[in-house]
Amino acid sequence: MRTRADIECWLTDMDGVLVHENTPIPGASELLEQWRDDGTPFLVLTNNSIFTPRDLSARLRASGLVVPEQSIWTSALATADFLASQMPGGTAFVIGEAGLTTALHEAGFIMTETAPDYVVVGETRNYSFEAITKAIRFIRSGSRFIATNPDATGPSIEGVLPATGAISALITKATGKEPYVVGKPNPMMFRSALNRIGAHSEVTGMIGDRMDTDVVAGIEAGLHTVLVLTGISDQREIERYPFRPDEILGSVAELVRDERGESEYPETDPAQGL
Repeated sequence: MRTRADIECWLTDMDGVLVHENTPIPGASELLEQWRDDGTPFLVLTNNSIFTPRDLSARLRASGLVVPEQSIWTSALATADFLASQMPGGTAFVIGEAGLTTALHEAGFIMTETAPDYVVVGETRNYSFEAITKAIRFIRSGSRFIATNPDATGPSIEGVLPATGAISALITKATGKEPYVVGKPNPMMFRSALNRIGAHSEVTGMIGDRMDTDVVAGIEAGLHTVLVLTGISDQREIERYPFRPDEILGSVAELVRDERGESEYPETDPAQGL
């Protein structure tokens, strides 16, 4: 049976695992430093497609967490990687922000409003009725429908905001077409991340805070899964699902070794506390 000791590479979610509303979660800085010192390949993953890796690196740095931009993998990058493999040099009509348009440009795609090959919907704080109407018409005329992630809502200081999944549902209702969703829980996002760092699923772990995206996608991608209780899922939430992560930890602090090179905490029985 695979254990944490077998893990050579790590994928980790960002919000709820490393930071919470721009405040670092205890142990996150130490874990990132440990990975850097050990030369452990790792990627920080996020379903949010608004920001570029450079933007996110700066945001994390402002929170006291050092993550170089090349160690960040977003649903926008995964989407661009997927589309480039499907139709190199294709065209797209995009509803989204710089994180998505930049990723598609760098993958060789052309943004157009004339018979695009794809309509790509991602996160944005500026959804417009005009853009959504264009997307609906393109899809009804034959453009393929892609969404960066399925998240229906996103957080803000004032409360929840409609997110990619909500806008995609509106477009689906008007077209009868379901989008192909690239981000979590599609394990494709994890597989593209593994390819990015040259990792193999057998020796890679995934740390997340959501059963419905991080853990299920990690299981389906064949990764060692670690659920931390600093974000969305709690013990009651865990009990709702027929699957279990390999480990359930209070926070990423439990993955940090002490000065003797040993884990400060014993490995957690996946069934513990359930």
